[in-house]
Amino acid sequence: MACSILEGCRREVRRETWKPGPGSEIADPTLAEMGKNLKEAVKMLEDSQTRTEEENGKKLVSGDIPGPLQGSGQDMVSILQLVQNLMHGDEDEEPQSPRIQNIGEQGHMALLGHSLGAYISTLDKEKLRKLTTRILSDTTLWLCRIFRYENGCAYFHEEEREGLAKICRLAIHSRYEDFVVDGFNVLYNKKPVIYLSAAARPGLGQYLCNQLGLPFPCLCRVPCNTMFGSQHQMDVAFLEKLIKDDIERGRLPLLLVANAGTAAVGHTDKIGRLKELCEQYGIWLHVEGVNLATLALGYVSSSVLAAAKCDSMTMTPGPWLGLPAVPAVTLYKHDDPALTLVAGLTSNKPTDKLRALPLWLSLQYLGLDGFVERIKHACQLVSRSVWSLMLLGDMRLPFFQVEDELSSPVVVFRFFQELPGSDPVFKAVPVPNMTPSAVGRERHSCDALNRWLGEQLKQLVPAGGLTVMDLEAEGTCLRFSPLMTAAVLGTRGEDVDQLVACIESKLPVLCCTLQLREEFKQEVEATAGLLYVDDPNWPGIGVVRYEHANDDKSSLKSDPEGEKIHAGLLKKLNELESDLTFKIGPEYKSMKSCLYVGMASDDVDAAELVETIVATAREIEENSRLLENMTEVVRKGIQEAQVELQKASEERLLEEGVLRQIPVVGSVLNWFSPVQALQKGRTFNLTAGSLESTEPIYVYKAQGAGVTLPPTPSGSRTKQRLPGQKPFKRSLRGSDALSETSSVSHIEDLEKVERLSGGLEQITLEASSTEGHPGAPSPQHTDQTEAFQKGVPHPEDDHPQVEGPESLR
Repeated sequence: MACSILEGCRREVRRETWKPGPGSEIADPTLAEMGKNLKEAVKMLEDSQTRTEEENGKKLVSGDIPGPLQGSGQDMVSILQLVQNLMHGDEDEEPQSPRIQNIGEQGHMALLGHSLGAYISTLDKEKLRKLTTRILSDTTLWLCRIFRYENGCAYFHEEEREGLAKICRLAIHSRYEDFVVDGFNVLYNKKPVIYLSAAARPGLGQYLCNQLGLPFPCLCRVPCNTMFGSQHQMDVAFLEKLIKDDIERGRLPLLLVANAGTAAVGHTDKIGRLKELCEQYGIWLHVEGVNLATLALGYVSSSVLAAAKCDSMTMTPGPWLGLPAVPAVTLYKHDDPALTLVAGLTSNKPTDKLRALPLWLSLQYLGLDGFVERIKHACQLVSRSVWSLMLLGDMRLPFFQVEDELSSPVVVFRFFQELPGSDPVFKAVPVPNMTPSAVGRERHSCDALNRWLGEQLKQLVPAGGLTVMDLEAEGTCLRFSPLMTAAVLGTRGEDVDQLVACIESKLPVLCCTLQLREEFKQEVEATAGLLYVDDPNWPGIGVVRYEHANDDKSSLKSDPEGEKIHAGLLKKLNELESDLTFKIGPEYKSMKSCLYVGMASDDVDAAELVETIVATAREIEENSRLLENMTEVVRKGIQEAQVELQKASEERLLEEGVLRQIPVVGSVLNWFSPVQALQKGRTFNLTAGSLESTEPIYVYKAQGAGVTLPPTPSGSRTKQRLPGQKPFKRSLRGSDALSETSSVSHIEDLEKVERLSGGLEQITLEASSTEGHPGAPSPQHTDQTEAFQKGVPHPEDDHPQVEGPESLR
């Protein structure tokens, strides 16, 4: 049956389509000039994209500031140049804005239809009526046969929801015979009810009420399945219960909107059972959805095939075929032409019939084979992606496909975390043994990761056409619907393989980040001075805020001192050249600055990361305080130094006496009896802000290398890293370059070298301390020491060479 219908449609298209021969020419010069001008205009606008990139810095102001209308007029080239500037003038300011897609030959035919429609409207009424009737009847016949909708009529409309609104008017006129006379009084006595699925397009019910002038109680939202079947399919049993309740209340069940591919995930309702229910209660059945495109294929699933028996259905062939500015089509069945005219589905105006002209031209250009091939290509891309994603199932990327690969051209998947006590399959219900807050927190975390994954995939594979969407029960998911995007973006099988390869490369980053979140949170909560900020929209390891001494925890306003500390912290962390990315920004609940830690591609030592953050922040805070108080500290220090110097001068005068202060007498007394005066000085410690004596400095200089200065305290614990190891990486876990055995042996060798160098330094210090004193070693012994340090045996030394510090003992 299906093959006979397709073959009949193929013969009809070939019979009705006229193709000029090699020697044929267009007799009407206006049509030839129109096609030539349109081709040149489209080529000029498409080529302007390349020139815009080259002249990115030369932005024309003519497209930005409106100006007066010129009196002399402009030529077509100048006008097209102005259009080009308006289309591409802001690409230097918004580089991420979507680019205009290149239009193929079939797109040129659709654009030519709009120009040709304006030209055809200038014909005389009789020729215009015959031509528009032919165009409308041909297009209606072709679409009805392609989509297996026998004896149907077509209504072409620009707004996709407009066709359903007209169908509702037709249903009202059909069920309410006195509606034309009595108007809304008839509806008041017996209110109509329109049934919509809970998975319908957002805003569809409100649009219908606004267009029909009906109150919102006339809408009935039918829930989806909760126990059996898909959770995005309409619950037929519950629908029947609602219909019976409305009949008992004196209402009139008017129309049911079913889905052959929901707007979100592409589920198909059980249209066969819904059709039986509508026939039982006299309800108009309208079907819409992307899965209606599969009616043109040789094999169609039973659920979608049942849509061919419905009362009406709305389709969008423009996105399916990659045709710009092609109207949507609503196919319907009705025997009363007067009611369809009143409802607005038919019109006596020839200009309204010309809406089908772009689609009429495009269908003739593609032919039946080209039409079916584009839909088949989209379904093949879905099958290819399904099998590729199934191979990634063991890599923590479970996905759920809304239908089997033969019936639904939509695939929806998401990355999620397996919670304790949950099944490995995706579940939309709360997980046992988990509190609602924990389940919500884990879901928000996975939603942020899925949004990050979607943005990454859209940047890496723009031809994939992935979209990120939020589902009420499942959360954030990724949708691959090639039927709506492949024809426009030119998606091929290689693009699907690249998309799956990118997903596979991002999986380790997602898993590693998800595993480190809880560890990072625990380390931050156990560290004084840091506050963990729970931001559900951040896909990285976590968000942390440093609480300085003057931080007002109760305030939600911005903190300039905190912003300064976090800005310095960001600069210091980026200088470490780690694999982590850091950024600062305000907290989503307040205006205080926070540090955002990005995604982790490898095993990260959370303890070292947190310790580095808090130590660096404290250092920046101390330095900031020091700089702020430097003026006052230095001033007080200078005053204190002057007082100390005055006291030292008075003490020296008391020790040496008055006579030594006289120039000539003092010199004579100092020659006969020198005074061994101790040099006393003062140093100003900027860190402590106090004066200190210089006596320890002279003592250290007198003793030379025999005394070491006390070590400078360090605010952070320094971790010994292996050669080539980046900051915040674990040394003995997750490393492919070095094994555990080689790492341990390398560390032991480093410890031996340190012990050996320490022993050599001890011998050198002892030798230098005995030089010039009784019992000092002879030059021969000194040579032996130097030979030992160089590792070369002395000629007069009969003992073997010392190899380590154990022999020195």
